Amino acid sequence: MKRNWKLSIIACLAALVLLLSACTANNSAGGSGDGEDGEDKKILRLNNGQEPTSLDPPEGFDSASWVMVNNLMEGLTRLDESHQPQAAMAESWEVSDDGKEYIFKLRDDAKWSNGDDVTASDFVYAWKHMLDPEQAYQPAFLAYVIEGAEAYNSGEGSADDVGIEAVDEKTFKVTLTAPTGYFLNLLTNPAFFPVNEKVADENPEWFAEADTYVSNGPFKIDSWSHDKELIMVKNPEYWDADTVKLDQVNWAMVADRNTEYQMYQSGDLDRSSIPADNAKELMESEELVTEVQAGDQFLRFNVQKEPFTNEKIRKAFAMAMNRDDIVEFVRGIGEQPARGFVPYGFETPGGGDFREENGDLVQDDVAEAKKLLEEGMAEEGWDELPAVTLTYGTNTENERLAEGVQSMLSENLGVDVELQTVESSVFSEEQTKLVYQLFRGSFLADYGDPVNFLESFTTESSSNRTGWSNEEYDKLIADSKTQTDEAKRFEMLMEAEKILMDEMPIVPLHFYQHVYLQKTNVKNVIMHPVGYLELKWADIE
Repeated sequence: MKRNWKLSIIACLAALVLLLSACTANNSAGGSGDGEDGEDKKILRLNNGQEPTSLDPPEGFDSASWVMVNNLMEGLTRLDESHQPQAAMAESWEVSDDGKEYIFKLRDDAKWSNGDDVTASDFVYAWKHMLDPEQAYQPAFLAYVIEGAEAYNSGEGSADDVGIEAVDEKTFKVTLTAPTGYFLNLLTNPAFFPVNEKVADENPEWFAEADTYVSNGPFKIDSWSHDKELIMVKNPEYWDADTVKLDQVNWAMVADRNTEYQMYQSGDLDRSSIPADNAKELMESEELVTEVQAGDQFLRFNVQKEPFTNEKIRKAFAMAMNRDDIVEFVRGIGEQPARGFVPYGFETPGGGDFREENGDLVQDDVAEAKKLLEEGMAEEGWDELPAVTLTYGTNTENERLAEGVQSMLSENLGVDVELQTVESSVFSEEQTKLVYQLFRGSFLADYGDPVNFLESFTTESSSNRTGWSNEEYDKLIADSKTQTDEAKRFEMLMEAEKILMDEMPIVPLHFYQHVYLQKTNVKNVIMHPVGYLELKWADIE
């Protein structure tokens, strides 16, 4: 059964299937320890899966970093329990009649964990830092809705021309290139969080260690043993500290799902993902929680490497997949097959669903796949298909998927595919250099609008990583961002998706959903569809 949810009210890009939260003390899940005045401390224990890439907001643009940054920091707006953007560092704002100018009033009690005031200058500093072309931060493209941002980030403009201004200490002005209905959603993305300008000027590596990290969110860092454990504690300087019920959050960094599940069973974790080998039995567990997630898993072709320079061969590989088998037997956690790139759940102006209205744009059709493969090889003059290698980042889930794809291509097309596993950090870096031929990809929404998925494959997007380029596609995406008629904007996005799926630089496989186990005494841990784990309202009973 398809899950529809109003993604227009949520915000903010990446795979958080490995995001886990758990609580124990004295080897007992959901436990407590001695606190001040003899009171018990509420300690929540989580598994982040790995060391965060970076806790500098614009640099840590991935799921391993976002979940921590989202609980340490806060932007102008924050997603609430219903996934709607609400006032956060900004207590209020005004929007001009033409929808292009926002004036945010920061809270008088907005403080950093070291006691400094959070100021409008902190936002100006952070956003210009994100856009600095010398830094080449991946999420910079998200800010292109701001006047002058793209020109500065591309090296063709000045930082002084970016449409952001500290009017005074607590007033922050933003000028957009065009009305942007999802702007308040966009601002909940960690890339738009402030940075304490004074601290960063004194120590450019302020974000690298526990004793130098300065936060403005519900929690602050107490200790950090790299690659092993990070401990957060409640931030007493946070403006809404009275809402925060947890005293402490302990993050483990365990990559293996089987180990994680064993920790959950033994009481060392109170929240765990589901190992593939145990999926069938655990899907019936009373502790199972299933939630919507805006993202999908897919394969990227490098269209500059043979044999995927040929469009028909790309389509043959895409049509040789059995997506129903992938979600049932390879994944096994109740997800939906993906026959387009934009997931279910994005509401159209007419009240429908983007995915349903744009339909299935790729078919599972073995007979047609064989025909296209033959035609593509004939076009290239190949009697034998060039060798194919499928590359993926090292972990058991990726391996299981790769083996499933390998089996389907062998059985349905008679193509032998070699598998190559690469350490995750290396894999991420080399994708952008177009090193690989065929490789696993995944996408989690950065904010709540379908353009976020589709803009990833424009020619200049850092998320493209396929070598594919289409002028008509680029123009549709660019024009959609200045189109104020929502019905016309969605028509542009649907047409763009059809082009993407027709030329097939990627192979959609399945849409994600959050599926995990959680102990019953852990309450109000919020998993936003865009992937952020939210602990502001979490509690342990």
